[in-house]
Amino acid sequence: MALYEHVFMVRQDATTQQVDALTEQFKAIITANSGTIAKLENWGLKSLAYRVKKNRKAHFCLLNIDAPSAAIVEMERQMGISEDVLRFLTIKVEAHEEGPSAMLRKRDDDDRGDRGDRNDRGPRPNRGDRPDRGPRRPRDETTGHEGSTY
Repeated sequence: MALYEHVFMVRQDATTQQVDALTEQFKAIITANSGTIAKLENWGLKSLAYRVKKNRKAHFCLLNIDAPSAAIVEMERQMGISEDVLRFLTIKVEAHEEGPSAMLRKRDDDDRGDRGDRNDRGPRPNRGDRPDRGPRRPRDETTGHEGSTY
């Protein structure tokens, strides 16, 4: 059997219970076709970069699957029929990633807390060899531009 990583998106107005029910439905399809689910991660509701079927957000789920290709084909067929599933992507991999996925690690990184005052970074570095431009010239009252050369 082959190893797959599968991510699918569920529309934004679906509840968490509906997302869990869909996930269980797809897990049942895999196990009925002699496959196993190695890891299941619910990434939660996330904003999309652009609208997908009139949705600005979607619930994301990751499945690490060890199954024959027929099981994947049947699961993708059922996802295509479902109105709740916006998009899905299945990738064949050599080995499953151990531990939490990059999306869950990113969420842990976001919970680092206070980063301190940004002014503690010190003076700004010189941008190239550009000298300091000095103070601004006074505005010309008649034209509104700096200086009177305009």
